[in-house]
Order: sequence, then structure tokens, then C-alpha cells
Amino acid sequence: MKFQTRYLLYILGLHAMLVGLTFQLLKENKPWFIGSEVLIALSLYAAQRIYRSFRQPSTFISSGIEAIQDKDFTIKFVPTGNREVDELIRVYNLMIDQLRTERTRQAEQQFFLDKLIEAAPIALLILDFDERVSALNPKARQWLRLPDADLLQKPLSAIAHPLLAQLSTLPPDQPHTVKLAGIETYRVLRGQFIDRGFRRQFLFIEEWTAEIIETEKKAYGKVIRMMAHEVNNSIGAVNSILHIAEPDVADADVQQAVRVAIERNDRLNQFMRRFADVVRLPAPNLAPANVANLVQTVVQLMQPQAKDRGISLTSSLPDLPVNQLIDVGQMEQVLVNIVKNALESCQVGQTVELVLTNRELLIRNNGQPITDNVAANLFDPFYSTKRDGQGIGLTLTREILLNHGFSFSLKTEPNGWTVFQINWN
Repeated sequence: MKFQTRYLLYILGLHAMLVGLTFQLLKENKPWFIGSEVLIALSLYAAQRIYRSFRQPSTFISSGIEAIQDKDFTIKFVPTGNREVDELIRVYNLMIDQLRTERTRQAEQQFFLDKLIEAAPIALLILDFDERVSALNPKARQWLRLPDADLLQKPLSAIAHPLLAQLSTLPPDQPHTVKLAGIETYRVLRGQFIDRGFRRQFLFIEEWTAEIIETEKKAYGKVIRMMAHEVNNSIGAVNSILHIAEPDVADADVQQAVRVAIERNDRLNQFMRRFADVVRLPAPNLAPANVANLVQTVVQLMQPQAKDRGISLTSSLPDLPVNQLIDVGQMEQVLVNIVKNALESCQVGQTVELVLTNRELLIRNNGQPITDNVAANLFDPFYSTKRDGQGIGLTLTREILLNHGFSFSLKTEPNGWTVFQINWN
């Protein structure tokens, strides 16, 4: 039972008892009886005024609590003239002013933060308390290319993207550089913040692919141009001297040695020219072409090498043409390089397949798988696992595909097949 109810019952009971006693004692003396009843009435009136006085703060408190629960910080009370109540009203109004100011400041900060996150050029994913994706910015949506239904309320490991699966195990508050099976390179930070007293996490993902490639090209381009200039100048001058001296050499052994030196210089010159070709690679001359015809041409071209090795080289093509804007000459060189590498990784009886669809081209083989150490460096400039390799083939392939705007990857899948994937879209 509320205190107010108990107080009312007490006052009513007390005055009822007084009325009864007065009636019993003074019923024969009417003047005293009437005077007593008037005093009892005045006492009831005074009790009612006292009740209203101490109930007024309770009313203000109830109204204030209701306004705060409704998050309405515009309601303020006017002083009543009662000193105790006015002090309570002053404290409440001051608290409401502070809450309104703080709420306005937080709303402004949240608005600014939301705009900053939306405009950020870095992908941002915010996780909830159970480490499931609760929000992401437009850059993250653009980068992931997945509908919200496949992202929100899902843990990172359950999202169909190769990078996010790796990020689920990263330690927090430490920046990391992550490289995927293709050339895609990302700078990732898994941070933490406190929300309502509990720890939550977020992910900053910044793609560094373009910056790294541009830096690499500037670095190796400058070195190659310098080397080519020095080697070509030296070889040209030395070969001129050797050609002049060769007819005048009487000793057959010395003449043979001069011939070997000239041939060696020519091979060195050719070696440097191959590196220079990567730097001087022209922009693709794009024109509509049926990729299926290009695939058939490459298969026919590489079929003799496949037969010599005892390897099955096949293609799977769609019934309808797959038209793309490509430089046929450059893309043919790309496919020749990829198929050649695939053949070299296979043994007798194994298979190389070219599978073409409207969205992609797959060059698959069931030969020697790619190890994790090799996979991490595959598309690094001039990286090669071959004993006498220079890594020019994959470097040239990378440059051509990037200039065409095609995404690509090379990896060994769990079923043991190694797949070079080129995506048109």
C-alpha cells in the first residue's frame, strides 16, 4: 500500500474517531458539540492542505520521470511559491537543461560521425557484441559486392569473401597487411571500442593494390631502363669491335671464342630486351572480340606441346559467343603464358582444361599444387619458382590483365586442382 493511501486512511480514521467521541461526550451540550465539529472540520481541512503540500513534490517527480522515460527533455516546471518544492523544481530544471544539452551534443557528434563514415574512402565494418556484422559503410558495400542479407548479423567466417575469413582470427589493435591469391593487397586494422560498458570491435580495410603496383612499376621500371641502357650500349660497342676483329683472327680457336662471345652478347641483349618489354608494354588496343575464338586458337597453338608431354589439353566453350573488349594480341600472349605454365606443372596423363563462361575464364590443371609460400609471391614482379626462370611471363600477364581492367587469381583449390581465374565483370 502506498504511503499516500496509508496517510489518508490514518487521517480519515482519526477524524472519524474524534467525531464519534465528540458525539458521545457533547451530544447534550449543543454549543460545545457544534464548536467541536467545526474544529474537526478545520483539522480535516488542514490535514488536506498538508497532504497536498507533501504530495506536490511526488507529482512533480512522477511527471519528470515520465518525461525522461519518454526522452522528452523539453518539459520544465514553473516555481510554485513553496520553497521546498521550488528547490526540487530548480534542481530538476537544471538537470533537464544539462540532459538536453548533452543529448544535442551527442546527436551532433553522431551525425558528424555517420557522415564521416559514409564518406570514408576506407571500408568499415562494425561488429556487435557477438562479433557479427551490425553495420557497414558504402565503401564496404562497394568492395564486398554482396547484398546486406549476406552480410548483416553474420560472423566474419560465415561471409562468402576470402579476405573476411582471414580477418576473423586477427588479433585486435594491430595493423596487418593481407594479400589474397591474386594481386589484391589490403591494410587491415581490427579495433575495439566500448559500447554501454561492453567491448565491441570494428574493421578498417584499405586496399593498397593500386598503390603497391604503381610503386613497384616505378621502381623496377627505373632499374630496368637503366640496366637496358648500360647493357645495350656496352654490348653494341663490344660486338662492333668483335665483328671487326673476327675476320683478322688467324687462330681458329680464338676465332671460335670470338664467335661464342658475340653469340653470348646477343643472348644477353635478348635477355634484357625481354625485361624492357614489360616496361614498354603499350596500352591495349581494345576492340570487340569473341573470347571463345581466342581460346580455340590458343588450344590449337599449344596442343603439340601438350601431346609431346603426354598431357590432355581440352576446352569447354559456351554455345553463344562471349564478346569482350580486348586487345586480341595481348590476351593471346596472356593465355599462352598461363597454359604453358600449367603444362609445365603437369606430369604424363594429367589434364589442363580451359573453361569459358559469360563471366569468367578458368585455366585448370591437376598437376603439382601451389604451396602457401609460393602463393604469397606469385604475382610479385619477376618472381619465379623455375631454376632458370625470370618471372617475366606472370609479370607480363599481370600488367596486361590490369590494363584490361580484369580481376584475376591463381590458387590451388581444396580438391587439388590449380585454377587461374580471369573475371570479365
